[in-house]
Amino acid sequence: MKRTLIIIALSLLTLTAGAESKNFKLGKWVEIHNAILKELNRSYVDTLPIDRIERAAIDAMLANLDPYTVYVPEEEQEDFQMQIGKVYGGVGAIIYKPDVNGNVVINEPYAGSPAVKAGLRCGDEIIAIDSETVHGLDSKACSDKMRGAPGTEVKFLVKRVYERDTVEVVVTREKIHLPDVEYAGMLDAATGYIYQSGFTEGVADEIRSHVVALKKQGMKRLVLDLRGNGGGLMQEAVRIVALFVPRGSVVVTSKGRDPKDVDVYKTYEAPVDTKLPLIVLVDSGTASSSEIVSGALQDLDRATIMGRRTFGKGLIQSIKPLPYGGQLKVTIGKYYTPSGRCVQAIDYSRRAADGSVAHIPDSLTHEFRTKGGRIVRDGGGITPDVELESPKYDDIVYSLVMRGIVEQYTLKYVAEHETIAPAETFVLDDYDGFLAFAREKLPQSEKPKLDSLVREQIVPFIEEEIVVRYYYQAAGVKLRLRYDEALKTALISPTI
Repeated sequence: MKRTLIIIALSLLTLTAGAESKNFKLGKWVEIHNAILKELNRSYVDTLPIDRIERAAIDAMLANLDPYTVYVPEEEQEDFQMQIGKVYGGVGAIIYKPDVNGNVVINEPYAGSPAVKAGLRCGDEIIAIDSETVHGLDSKACSDKMRGAPGTEVKFLVKRVYERDTVEVVVTREKIHLPDVEYAGMLDAATGYIYQSGFTEGVADEIRSHVVALKKQGMKRLVLDLRGNGGGLMQEAVRIVALFVPRGSVVVTSKGRDPKDVDVYKTYEAPVDTKLPLIVLVDSGTASSSEIVSGALQDLDRATIMGRRTFGKGLIQSIKPLPYGGQLKVTIGKYYTPSGRCVQAIDYSRRAADGSVAHIPDSLTHEFRTKGGRIVRDGGGITPDVELESPKYDDIVYSLVMRGIVEQYTLKYVAEHETIAPAETFVLDDYDGFLAFAREKLPQSEKPKLDSLVREQIVPFIEEEIVVRYYYQAAGVKLRLRYDEALKTALISPTI
């Protein structure tokens, strides 16, 4: 008994000493930092740019932790909220400003947005915002002027794309929520399809509504497309899994630094269908909450995961308030799938060019088993049950897209065509015109590459950009499905 008490006492002393050591180190570096800053302010030869160097110091410090722990000052709160919630107050349109001294072009209005309600369409040019010329303003400055509190008005002087007259248009701003479900529909008489691009508040309810509606249309199996979905709210991921598994199923477990800091998230809502065959499509852009969904459905043997290995982001962030209106988005834990896997990449600092996790040898990973006994492994992302080839493109295709040449050609095409065929039947009828346009825009060094451009690689991008301008975002997804070879392969692949 005495020996046990001695061991406990020594353990407590060790823990106390460790805490004191950490506190001493923290105090030491805070004191050194403050001393350096005061001395610079007193002695440096020029006026000290305090705001700039302190921001750089904070960013550099956090960069040594992980990519997701970041400082957000008060002046960046609106953009930050837009990133995490996909919500802002404005007119609901993507703008394009090719020249700081030119007009603002309405590039891509959102379906049902205030811009559309006011009659604005792709190709319209804004000359002034609230009687102030846009000439001399960059794209961000113009966007900031267009945003504002829902219910307020903004006045545009607009040059119409087809009428070519100049009119005044008043738009009442609204709360704009970019959709998480960009398209839902039937691929054939028995197959439903949902393309989900985010996990903001309420998306689980939206998915539930779509599943119910598709079942009424005769759906006998569902494809949930999470390719390129960077994630969002964990709770929404739990609620989406709940649609397809029995109530009370474990979806994800979070673990923090303290061994006692463990939270188990189970489904608590009634499912829609626990037998409906599911295919979940993933790729290297599938991350965070998307990996919670795909990992849980895989571990519970509830879906066949198809595609490419996912991104590997198993870190949980929380928003902490800071002085002067700032916030700290800080990583507070890791999440684990029902089988016990952490999908966090072993080394998230080393990735392939597309952002995917580099190959992890089995010797560095651990073996887990699904509910039905199938072997799955950790080490970085969710490895699909069925591997699907990703499309491959020549360098010239990337150049045409990333340089904005496809986008610029699209605006030219829209200005010359007041109407087009429905998205289901639209085909590009001006490929030679696109080649001529691209030849004018490309740098001299890249123009010879156009001679080897594969038409089948670039045309889907052009057609998608065009139909979106007339029929909005869902039409773009529908057209994309026409060329989706991975999806076509998935539909004929065996499932669990």
